[in-house]
Amino acid sequence: MTDPEQKQQLEQLEARIEAAKDAQAPGPRVDEHYSMANQAWRMVVELVSGLGIGFGIGFGLDSLFGTIPIFLVTFTLLGLAAGIQTMIRTAREIETQKLAEEAENDERA
Repeated sequence: MTDPEQKQQLEQLEARIEAAKDAQAPGPRVDEHYSMANQAWRMVVELVSGLGIGFGIGFGLDSLFGTIPIFLVTFTLLGLAAGIQTMIRTAREIETQKLAEEAENDERA
């Protein structure tokens, strides 16, 4: 075999190897149906954590001061309000992201 023939065969082999690697390469991930579920769980966790923190603070204050569960009720309601406010903020963030994606898609078209 001559040197040019070996070079040509080597280039053909490299091209076949690259084609095989491209065929084996994973495609882009499409998790659109999971992302909405993740966002929903995020909102649920935000609400429950607000309630839990408020409950914990109220229970702790009632135990500390030896009072009737006035602090428990008050801080649980405050935790609920904080959780709802955080959920609303998250919903606005998601809406802003969706609008930005739609605007980007419109610009490409």
